Amino acid sequence: CGGSISNSSGTLQSPFYPESYPNNADCVWEIQVENNCRVMLTFRDIEMQSGSCQYDYTEVYDGPPHSSPLLGRLCSGSFPTYISSSNMMTVRFHSDSRYTFRGFQAYYSSIPADHNTTLQCLPDYMHAVVSRDYLQSRGYSAQMVTLDDSRCTPTVTSHEVIFNIPYNSCGTIRQENGDTINYSNVIKVTSSGYIIKRKKNIHLHISCKMLQNTWMQTMYVAEDTIDMNEHQFGRYDLNITFYDSSSFSQQVHDSPYYIDLNQNLYLQAYLHSSDPNLIVFVDTCVASPDPQDFNTLAYDIIKNGCVRDPSYVTYYSSYSHIARFKFNAFEFISRHTLVYLQCELVVCRLGDYSSRCYRGCISRSKRDTSSVEETVKVTVGALQLRERDAQSENTS
Repeated sequence: CGGSISNSSGTLQSPFYPESYPNNADCVWEIQVENNCRVMLTFRDIEMQSGSCQYDYTEVYDGPPHSSPLLGRLCSGSFPTYISSSNMMTVRFHSDSRYTFRGFQAYYSSIPADHNTTLQCLPDYMHAVVSRDYLQSRGYSAQMVTLDDSRCTPTVTSHEVIFNIPYNSCGTIRQENGDTINYSNVIKVTSSGYIIKRKKNIHLHISCKMLQNTWMQTMYVAEDTIDMNEHQFGRYDLNITFYDSSSFSQQVHDSPYYIDLNQNLYLQAYLHSSDPNLIVFVDTCVASPDPQDFNTLAYDIIKNGCVRDPSYVTYYSSYSHIARFKFNAFEFISRHTLVYLQCELVVCRLGDYSSRCYRGCISRSKRDTSSVEETVKVTVGALQLRERDAQSENTS
């Protein structure tokens, strides 16, 4: 029932399909394919409570559901095909507590996008590429492509004009609106005529929009030219590493990391971003012997900001993009050969005290309206008990 999907193609279907789906289900599938590709979704079968699609329905969103337009809501009848405007599409399946039917089955695939322009929102800069073939088809040369800040020049190859535009320089504008942060710039293609010009200027508006921890990348052409739209979605670049002490000066590179029972484990979460006005919050950390399954057999260390393990302690960091904490190795590891950790990290605007990062421990029911894009999951491990402890445990 739901989940994140990164395969280039596959099948989606309602729970128990083709048998009757369960009551009170709410499943959200987030399909994300490679950059500068589109998602094509075709329904092969659908049978739900018909009528106005008010009680049981399947919705398709052009991106994440909380910030993207609804492409369609259906419950029976035709089998439509939807194509996203970005590399991301969301499918939501909802049923109430009354009638159940067969449900739906759909097929998704990745299709190439227009390659005249491409955009990637990388951790430290926007990577924008303009095709020289496209410029030549409009009567322009690569030398006519500039930013307002003339000190930031592109790299010109035989086929492309490439800009690497930092988030904090080259004239990039930073705007905040509610829970979003938008970084924008303009690539200009200007006609060389001084007195008269017979070609209109082209403005490529580039935008990397951050909503909690999801980047939405857009590029579009203005100034009465042929309209092009490029929307891409990505993830923040976050990692978690072990350290050998509370000074956090020496990183542990061993894999697996051999530890003793009740040993202090020091961890640091690090956000790679050139924007200094962001903060990282550790929302959840769960231990499991299976790196692919943190539900069946798991131990909560911290859950929804609420500390579950009494040995959990946070440490001060002078950098907002770094979060540090520790806990003690627990009895859980003595019963399993290897143990992995999966932590959910939230990224917010620094000083936004209404955001998740500043609200601390909250109950799950208060987060039901949040989208799946609000957290980044990072898995770290494995942890393994030292041999001498394992032998004494067996002897005892």
